Amino acid sequence: MSEIKNLNPQCVWKNFYALTQVPRPSGHLEKIQQFLLDFAKQAGVEAFKDTGDNIVMRKPASPGMENRKGVILQAHMDMVPQKTPDSTHNFETDPIQPWIDGEWVKAKGTTLGADNGLGVAAIMAIMEDKTLVHGPINALITADEETGMFGANALPEGELEGDILLNLDSEHWGKFVIGSAGGIDITATLDYQEVETDPEDAAVRVTLKGLRGGHSGLEIHEGRGNANKLMVRFVREAIEETEARLASWQGGNMRNAIPFKAEVVLTLPKENIPALKELAADWLEDFQDEYKQIESGIELTVEEVKTPQKEVPVEIQDNLVNAIYACHDGVIRMIPSYPTVVETSSNLAIINIGDGKAALKILARSSREDMKDYIVKTLESCFNMAGMKVVTAGSYGGWDPNPDSEILHLLLKEYKELFGKEGIIQVDHAGLECSVILGKYPHLDVVSLGPTMKSPHTTTERALIETVAPFWELLKKTLADIPTK
Repeated sequence: MSEIKNLNPQCVWKNFYALTQVPRPSGHLEKIQQFLLDFAKQAGVEAFKDTGDNIVMRKPASPGMENRKGVILQAHMDMVPQKTPDSTHNFETDPIQPWIDGEWVKAKGTTLGADNGLGVAAIMAIMEDKTLVHGPINALITADEETGMFGANALPEGELEGDILLNLDSEHWGKFVIGSAGGIDITATLDYQEVETDPEDAAVRVTLKGLRGGHSGLEIHEGRGNANKLMVRFVREAIEETEARLASWQGGNMRNAIPFKAEVVLTLPKENIPALKELAADWLEDFQDEYKQIESGIELTVEEVKTPQKEVPVEIQDNLVNAIYACHDGVIRMIPSYPTVVETSSNLAIINIGDGKAALKILARSSREDMKDYIVKTLESCFNMAGMKVVTAGSYGGWDPNPDSEILHLLLKEYKELFGKEGIIQVDHAGLECSVILGKYPHLDVVSLGPTMKSPHTTTERALIETVAPFWELLKKTLADIPTK
């Protein structure tokens, strides 16, 4: 693992390795916040934690650069905590175990945290390097981006000093993002009175796993399987054909991750267990055929378990299953002016049913406010028909592209001079904190960039080693050539 610290450029990779050793799952950031404050003190730069739990660092201009426009470098400190079924990793206490696999850096059994650890590592490298040439720099390392952009939303106005915002949270080297989708969290809940299970019934646990999962913004258009949406197809037929009853359902664990696993407990007459197992085998065959070009490891298993004392009432069960079945998941529309980019989508991310409570959690995204409102009302209508209460939270607007951006054209110029090819301008469906920050600092000129990463928010997350060095070179050269005020 320590070999990662010797990769090129060492100044970035050593900081990234240090970040992997500090637990930083979303919602549990005390250790990483203190780590960053301690780092800043050692590096000799001003730093503080603001009222939004973000870490802000300030580095003065190098001699002779005081008249340059101020730059804000921004990344987020938290990471998505996903692990393989056989992993015993505790994200709140255990370090990530990164390793080099050919041209990639990966993690053993977990997400890597390159999203957005490499951005934070680059900021750290800039803060501690006394030889760099640059104007005044602020660093904004935000809290809890992955669960609702809480740090950016709580960012105080007037705290940041600068004219340019470079967001370091993009995942395709050579592409410069100038716009992104807005998003909103949608939660549907229902409390119900459980009923006694027939004492003559048996119970089974049905597990659907082995899906790729993925980022619900960057990879929603690939048609990857959603474990909750596949499971509901099996559950509905099991109810219809084998007299099964729903006792509990757990699927997914992060709103912005396509769920790769779902698990239900069903009760049913003992004599119908063979029929249910046969039904599961049939559905597995169907799923494997449907997704043979996309998914390669789908599993649908049935195991007999102790019969629970209580289960979901029939009417509530049927309403919930119908709502899950009807809930929209995936792409709704592409951007007409950028037909390769998703405009509007939703991700049925999390289902928790049991102990008298049902909760369905969705992240909807759109680069248009009217279409975001449309998908919210579509989902509200679906869940209201099932008698569920629907609330929304964490809404943030889209980031409107500015193709005339001064910093964009500087980056494109520097990129071509350094690497001899044209950079690509891009609009992303993934949500970036730029839109939230722009809402509080509307004067900023903004671009997002970063090295190449694949499969963020999954246990196959990986960073392409060869893209980190050019990313660092471009960052250094751009900072040295920032225009005057």
